[in-house]
Parts: sequence; structure tokens; C-alpha cells
Amino acid sequence: MPKPMGRGPRGMGPVKIKDINKGTVKRLLSYLGKYRVRLVFVVISIIISAFTGAIASLFLRTLIDDYITPMLIQANPDFSGLFRVILMMGGIYILGVLASLFYTRSMVTISQGVLKRIRDELFSKMQSLSIKYFDSRSHGDLMSHYTNDIDTLRQMLSQSLPQMFSSVVTIVAVMTAMLYLSLWMTGFVILFVFIVLKVVKTIAGRSGKYFVEQQKSLGDLNGYIEEMVNGLKVVKVFNHEEVVKQDFDIKNELLRDNSTKANQYANILMPIMMNLGYVLYVLLAIVGGVLAVGGVQNYSITGADIVTLGMIASFLQLSRNFIQPIAQVSQQLNAVVMAIAGAERIFNLMDQEPEIDDGYVTLVNASYENGEIVEAKERTHLWAWKHPHGDGSVTYTPLKGEVRFYDVDFGYNEDELVLHDITLYAEPGQKVAFVGATGAGKTTITNLINRFYDIADGKIRYDGINIKKIKKADLRRSLGIVLQDVNLFTGTVMDNIRYGRLDATDEECIEAAKLANADGFIRMLPDGYQTILTGDGGGLSQGQRQLLSIARAAVADPPVMILDEATSSIDTRTESIVQRGMDALMKGRTVFVIAHRLSTVQNSNVIMVLEKGRIIERGSHDDLVQEKGKYYQLYTGAFELD
Repeated sequence: MPKPMGRGPRGMGPVKIKDINKGTVKRLLSYLGKYRVRLVFVVISIIISAFTGAIASLFLRTLIDDYITPMLIQANPDFSGLFRVILMMGGIYILGVLASLFYTRSMVTISQGVLKRIRDELFSKMQSLSIKYFDSRSHGDLMSHYTNDIDTLRQMLSQSLPQMFSSVVTIVAVMTAMLYLSLWMTGFVILFVFIVLKVVKTIAGRSGKYFVEQQKSLGDLNGYIEEMVNGLKVVKVFNHEEVVKQDFDIKNELLRDNSTKANQYANILMPIMMNLGYVLYVLLAIVGGVLAVGGVQNYSITGADIVTLGMIASFLQLSRNFIQPIAQVSQQLNAVVMAIAGAERIFNLMDQEPEIDDGYVTLVNASYENGEIVEAKERTHLWAWKHPHGDGSVTYTPLKGEVRFYDVDFGYNEDELVLHDITLYAEPGQKVAFVGATGAGKTTITNLINRFYDIADGKIRYDGINIKKIKKADLRRSLGIVLQDVNLFTGTVMDNIRYGRLDATDEECIEAAKLANADGFIRMLPDGYQTILTGDGGGLSQGQRQLLSIARAAVADPPVMILDEATSSIDTRTESIVQRGMDALMKGRTVFVIAHRLSTVQNSNVIMVLEKGRIIERGSHDDLVQEKGKYYQLYTGAFELD
């Protein structure tokens, strides 16, 4: 599968505001509905925090003009009034700090609650998707939904949105306060801000282009590192250390170049804005001084008055609070757009059609009473198919393990069939083996029995029941599978064996391990059955991992077993030991065996030779040898499997 060049929305190219899907925004906001009451208090807190800053700046005018300036000409000034005003200003600042603390902490709680719900729904949705969906997509791309896409949402909900709203409210509050002080100086600020926005647009546009390239080269580098780590043994065997170092240097240099170009623009935005704020501060001081010295009539939304020292000081403080929010809005807007793009990817996955299951026949524990099958609540080691009927009646069919294919055609793509006219039958208790070159269709047949894929034409019957009528969960519960690629999960050895049947006791798990001849090596582990396995059982040999997989299938005790190259990773000596356990495991069960090693299938009741999706020979080992066809060539070594 091709690896994604970028992870998450950052690998999709630049996203513009006009490209935002409004449906995605509306759906994302619906997750906030649960927190609507708390969000109301968050909005109120943001408004309080923004306006307290503006009000505190206005207090400077009162402080200077009404208290400090008059006291300069008094012989015995009274500081009590000044002290009260300072306390009032302190109270306003404290109120603003508390409001900021409340909305910041609240948004962290809200955002994490929303992300938990999204992750839960996303993971639940993935469990309902078909194997075909995962086979047709890169696992790394699917993982990016939980990492990069979710992280962009976290940043938007906990930081970007609150900061943007706070910045907008601050701009409104400061602008109102400026108009309250002076229309002349406010007009000068607006003209200056227009120039600032031009600068911001230029810088942001240049950094955005290189930011996309940075993410692409970062994804490429990460993919290369992952590939080299997985293939480190091969690298060392063929002495390719220097070659891979050179390739890494090339990719790393490309990332360095793109990152430098991206960040040299992005990182200078805030310093430029801060310095422009200082320039505005100086210019306003000059303009205010000129207006005051020249005796120019000052106008505001409250009327006309004169320019005072307190008014100039308040305006200078307001100007410091005006530039920074503009820069914050410019910075956070890109994060919001990218997060919404990530949300759209997440919702696209959530909207995928789940695996269709229109079956109604279920698998139940059963027992015999007066010669008739009845449903049992406890495990009886006797299974039956439960058929509900339209009139409310129920019939039970004993599970025997009879599987039949009737003229089955199948293709992973509709226009390209990989199985042609497959007809076969497996009687209860029979061992059926599939032999053929790689790509002949052996594993595909077993995937159809599980209904991992649905056939294009023909029928598959299980105990005389069309498998489309059987619920997929019940169908798969009746089948035990041992794959060539073993997946072990983080946990104890006992937990990994019990994965086959979660209600199995420790004694049953140990018996299953003994049946698979895994008990011996398990007891030699540091903590025996309680040894913790991590990293997909990295501390075990491939053969030991396979033995645990066989034990896991044994504890499930299914009536039908599918062994897909189950002993391919085990040496011939161990194979003979395991084979005895496998024979005990297969006793009384219908078994489908896929093997390249013909020694493992010679005792099969039926051997089917596949070639290019067709069954070209079938029969027992002795019969096929006598026919001297393709199987005979394989057996005698005249023709080798790929």
C-alpha cells in the first residue's frame, strides 16, 4: 500500500476559508451541545476578561486627570482618593485574571470531553467496518485520524477558538474605549492597522506555502525511518548502513530546507507585530502630544473636550492591547481551518458504510431433551443454529461443520475475478487441504467462509444454511483460525491465550496450551503464564508466537478450524511435536488447511490443487500421486511452489 506523504490534514495541501465545509462545522459544534451551559459561562468569562482590560486602561485617565495631576499643585495632598482608585483598578485586574483562569480551565475540560467522545465513536465505527475497507487503505493513514487529526481538534477547541473569540471581543472592547476617548486618534490607529494587516497577509501567505512542503517532507522522513527500523536486520546483513545514511541525509536536508523557509516567516510574525505595536505607541504619543500642545479640539462619542495627559496615557495603554489580538486572530485562524479539515477527514471515516449483516440465524449453546434439541444457557460443548421464523416459531439445527461451495466466483474488484467456478464440500470431521502457488486463491477461499468478503456469484452453505443468512458474529464464532502472521497483544501469556474465549478458566487455557505443546516453553518464561508480553511478543521466537496462536484457537474449541500456513514458521522438529497437538485439536472437527509444506497435508481426507483461481485437481494424497498431475510434480519436486 502506498504510504501517505503527510499525516492528517496537513498532508492534504493548503486549505482556504472558503473551502470549509459548513456541514462539518455544524456537526463539530453539535458535540459541544452537551456543554452548552458551561459554554455560556465561558463566553461570559471571555467578555469579562476582555472588557476588564479596556476598563482598566480607561481608569488611567481618571487616575491621572482627577487624582495625580491635581495633587501635583497641592501643598498637603490627600492620597486617600488615589488609594481607593488604585484598589478599584486592582480589583478590576483581579476580576479579569479570574475570568481568564475560569474559561481557560473550562475549555480544557470541554475539549477533552469532546475528543473522548469523538475517539469513542471513531473506534466503535472502525469495529463495524469490513476487512475490505482496511485492506484498501494505508494503516498509517488510518492511525493519523487518532493522532494528527484529533490533535488539531484539541488545539482548536482548547486554544484557538477561545483565543480568537477573546481577541475579537478585546478588539471590540478596545475600539469602543478608543472611540470613547478620541475620534482623531482612533482614526489614526485604524489607518495604521490597515497597513499592519497587509504585512500580516504577506507573511502568512509565504509561510503557508512552505508549511505544506514541510509537512510532506516530514511525513516522507518519518516513513523512511519506520521502514529502516523494521528492516534493520536486512540493512545490517547486506552492509547498507552507509547507503541508508546517505538517503536519510538527503531526506533530512529537504526537511531542514522546507522547515527553515516555513518558520523564518512564521516565527517573525509575532516579533514584527510587537515592534509595530511599539511604533504605533510612539506615533500615538507624538500625535497626542501635538494635539495637546496645539490645543486641537478633541472629539469622542461622548462629545467634545480637550486633549489631556490622562487621555493620552489611557490611549497609549489601549493601543498596546489592540495590536496583539489582531496578530493572535491571524495566527489562530490557520489552526482553526486546518482543524476543521481534520474533522472532515474524521467524519468521512465515521460516515463509511458499516459491514452489512443481514443474517438472522444465530449460534446458541444446545442440549438434548427427550431426543430434541433445546437451547441451553450454559456452555454444553454442543452447538446449534437457531432459525427464527416469521410466525414466531423457532427451529434448531445441530452444528456439524459441513461446508459446501456451489459454483462460486469472486473478485476483490468487480471487474477482475480471482476465483472461478469453485465447487467443493467438506464433510463434518474431514480435513480439507488447499495446495497451490502463491496467489492461486487458497487464502481467499477461507476468507469467503468467514464472510470477510461476499461472493460475486454462486452459493456457500454451512450445515445446509446459506451463510448470508447467518449473523457474521455467530458465523465467525463457530470458526477457529490460526494465521501465518501472528498478532499478540500487550498483556500476560494467559490473557493472550484467553483471547480465543474470554470466559475460559485458567485451567482451560493451560489445557489448550498443552494441546498445542506450548505449555513447556511457557513455564520456562520468567513468570510463566503471567509473563507480560509487549511489542507483539517481541521477546518470543516466531515458533513460540505461533504456538500461542494455536493455543488461542484451541481454547476457543470451535467446530471448524482454518489453518493458514499455521506451521510455516516452525522448524521441522518442532512441527512434528506441534502436529501431534494439531491432530488432537483437529479430531472431530472440520478442518481447512493451507500449506506450502506438503508434509503437513498428506494425511488430509481431500487435497485440492488450485491454479489461477481454479481447482484443477482434487483427491487424497495417494490418489493424486497416482494421477501424476500437478500435485505429483509438487510432491516429487519436479515443480516447486512459489
